Amino acid sequence: MANTAKFDLRGKRVYVAGHRGMVGSAIVRRLAREDCAVLSIDRAELDLVQVDRVAAWLKDVKPDAVFFAAGKVGGIVANSSFPVDFLQDNLLMALSVIRGSFAAGVKKLMFFGSSCIYPRLSPQPMTEDLLLTGPLEPTNEWYAVAKIAGLKLAEAYRRQHDCDYISVMPTNLYGKGDNYHPEHGHVPAALIRRFHEAKEARAPVVKVWGTGRPRREFLSVDDLADAAVFLMQNYSDSGFINIGTGEDITIGEFAHLVAAVVGYEGRIEFDTSRPDGMPRKLLDVSKISALGWRPRIHLKEGLADAYADFLRGSVRK
Repeated sequence: MANTAKFDLRGKRVYVAGHRGMVGSAIVRRLAREDCAVLSIDRAELDLVQVDRVAAWLKDVKPDAVFFAAGKVGGIVANSSFPVDFLQDNLLMALSVIRGSFAAGVKKLMFFGSSCIYPRLSPQPMTEDLLLTGPLEPTNEWYAVAKIAGLKLAEAYRRQHDCDYISVMPTNLYGKGDNYHPEHGHVPAALIRRFHEAKEARAPVVKVWGTGRPRREFLSVDDLADAAVFLMQNYSDSGFINIGTGEDITIGEFAHLVAAVVGYEGRIEFDTSRPDGMPRKLLDVSKISALGWRPRIHLKEGLADAYADFLRGSVRK
């Protein structure tokens, strides 16, 4: 059953799972503008794969709302190298937080999925009803399967227990707090680091993985956080909802844009021996647009902020 009433965050106790990650930290920044108490706990004190300990902690702190932004994330290489970790850890986290939230009487929960849950050869742009209509992209299927299970678990609690649990589906993200690992990071962060180091070394060529032809949509993580708070307040339904810009760009075009932002003036070559991943990933954002939310941060402006974050050394691994 859908609850159509507006969910007011004022005076609420709000737990952000994964508050030190890129998404979680952006949500914490955004919640500073709301009159609510933000709850968090470091992984050293509570590992979210520990189902019983998570349940006990949630019962003790009694949050009113939960943003479930925690997860084991990474790019193509990380997904391919650590399939057990990506599948097992994300499944356990979903079970811990969602089941624990129900036991603790949480009034509203938001689960964060990923656009990689869609079939590899989905029609573009991808509408929410395409879930489970075809095979997944092999290079990230472990993470995708775990995310599908998580959003289905949230949906199941809604159906069986009438919980106000919702799921959102962000597109590719970039911004403050990203992991700038050259192999295990996402495309924007990895390229920022690669072009920066090439600029410092005065390298004449930078190689970018793949053909450069796949198309991707990129959303600032601060825009995502704003959308998440908006949906927590204004959306309640069993179906998950896409969050994106509705616009995409080829990886080749994106690489040249990142190089320009960083100030790298050398040549860019594409390593076609490396995998491309999905040919295209563009989300249909009709549902969230109809609710009244739109992104505000332009790609070049957002990348400049991300590069400044990298230079500050916030997450240089």
